[in-house]
Amino acid sequence: MERKSIIDFLLKLPDTRRQAGKRHSQELILLIVLMAIMSGYHGYRAIGDFIERNRFDLLANLKPPKDRLPTFFTVRRVLMGLDYNEFAKQFYQWSKSYIEIEPWEWLSVDGKAIGGTAKRENSYQDFVNMVSIFVSRQKMVLTNGKIINSKESEIPMVQQLIKALDLTGVVFTLDALHCQKKQ
Repeated sequence: MERKSIIDFLLKLPDTRRQAGKRHSQELILLIVLMAIMSGYHGYRAIGDFIERNRFDLLANLKPPKDRLPTFFTVRRVLMGLDYNEFAKQFYQWSKSYIEIEPWEWLSVDGKAIGGTAKRENSYQDFVNMVSIFVSRQKMVLTNGKIINSKESEIPMVQQLIKALDLTGVVFTLDALHCQKKQ
């Protein structure tokens, strides 16, 4: 399989910003966001800090038009309009060309609640849950999905993620929650 640049996949994402006043391409902004997150900068202002702290290197290596980098306001606007599911799909397509899944490889599937995402004070069931498929031998997350616990169940999300992976000859380990009879 030919390995393509992450930019090739980021170009496939729709840009929801209006045309007037666009100074930065969406793929440049998303590339910087990915680098910031991989460097431990989480949140709009933190990504803005990453941009400022690494300004010289970003300008030298990315060569943006007119030597301008996006502000955290621009980053925020792009991320707020981004279709998370489409972004995850494109990121998975890119990463798939770099990850070799061998026959009989073990893949662990599990969901975790994200702390601090509860919407109401006395609601124990209203939080965001991330479901991940983890490649045990390689110690990396292969794909993940987000669910709102009060509205959705983990079961269909896991089934959807496994189906999207389109893998055969691997072993999935799951919680007992997923041992269901189809009716």
